[in-house]
Amino acid sequence: MGARHSCRAFLPEPIPRETIEAILSTAQKTASWNNTQPWQVVIASGAAVERFRALMLQLASSGAEPTSDFPFPREYRGVLLERRRACGFQLYDAVGVQRGDKAAYARQSLRNFALFDAPHVAIVTTDEALGAYGALDCGAYVSNFMTAATAHGVATIAQAALAVHAGAIRTHFGIAEEQRVVCGISFGRADTAAPVNGYRTVRAGLAEVVRWEE
Repeated sequence: MGARHSCRAFLPEPIPRETIEAILSTAQKTASWNNTQPWQVVIASGAAVERFRALMLQLASSGAEPTSDFPFPREYRGVLLERRRACGFQLYDAVGVQRGDKAAYARQSLRNFALFDAPHVAIVTTDEALGAYGALDCGAYVSNFMTAATAHGVATIAQAALAVHAGAIRTHFGIAEEQRVVCGISFGRADTAAPVNGYRTVRAGLAEVVRWEE
């Protein structure tokens, strides 16, 4: 967990199938509400990931109508807003984007939909009937997937941005209508020479998030 970070530049080399299966097998041990194990996962590689990448870039570039299955945060307040801004400024500083350069912001945003050039992407969905509990369980699954991947030397980034086009994702992969798209996880080997992979976000101290009652 200490070594994991959000990778935003990947090398093109694919990850061996057996390594991906080992990551998936570990993530499958994730605890879930009544052991429902609600996550369903599509792994796209090779030509499949290229077709998906092209679709996401086309949708993002054309200004297609969002079809998110889950509402994005209504607002960021107080320290939550401060942390979000700090994370964004670190990213823009790492890639040389000047503050206020909206065109550069847009170009960097498109990198999300190019999957940061990752050779693989996982699409995580849950059953609509489970509501927030299914999404919560999938969040735990995503975290464990990324931690397991790190243990295998595989870099990852969880991408809620992809889920903005949930309807198109369902159609593209033939996912059942009752499945709700939680997020994508782009993964592969990190390009350690890329400046964007050189920064790390700061975690809040325990005093900021924990209250002891005795």
